[in-house]
Amino acid sequence: MTPFRFDDLRQHSDLLRVRSGAQVSVRFVEPSDAGGLQDYFRSLTVRSRYNRFLGATNALPPSLLQDFIRVGEADRFSVVVTMAVNGHETIVGEARYALDFDGDLASIEFGMSIDDRWQRHGIGTALLKNLECRAASLGAELVFGDTLRTNDAMITPARRSGYAFSATPGDWKLVRFRKHIQVEPQDIPCASGRLAASRGVQPPLAA
Repeated sequence: MTPFRFDDLRQHSDLLRVRSGAQVSVRFVEPSDAGGLQDYFRSLTVRSRYNRFLGATNALPPSLLQDFIRVGEADRFSVVVTMAVNGHETIVGEARYALDFDGDLASIEFGMSIDDRWQRHGIGTALLKNLECRAASLGAELVFGDTLRTNDAMITPARRSGYAFSATPGDWKLVRFRKHIQVEPQDIPCASGRLAASRGVQPPLAA
């Protein structure tokens, strides 16, 4: 069970400066984002959609779209990365993550994507760092995900961000990337982390 209330989703929003110099916002998905999120996935190339969902799809099925916009339900969360494009807030990336427990170890499993037109701007690397902080705010000590071995758009930023790679159990087409979170309590770089600290939830200590 998470330590947060989600009646004010915007208090968990973060503004990030990416490598290209652009400023992006990372915030929880809201019900009003349903149409924009669907348009975002439809705008991805066939390859990027295949990489994200590990199979062919043209759009999110209605049931999965509803799951995306139900933040915190069953300890599952969705965020969007937005930026101003021609004066309008535009979704340029997204991630979905879930909190899980294996004995005493709390971990976050996640998947993410970046709009093809905005890849190689540092947005993926910035989003990974933000997700690590959000995971720490939930008490997780490990973050991981699985992706296709050919998905360079995910593997490259993960490798740059210090993730270790191994075979995904039971599926030779996939590779697992994982990273133990190292966040000092006095250095909480995201809004969710600061909210957790204010509620007495300490992120994992750096080794």
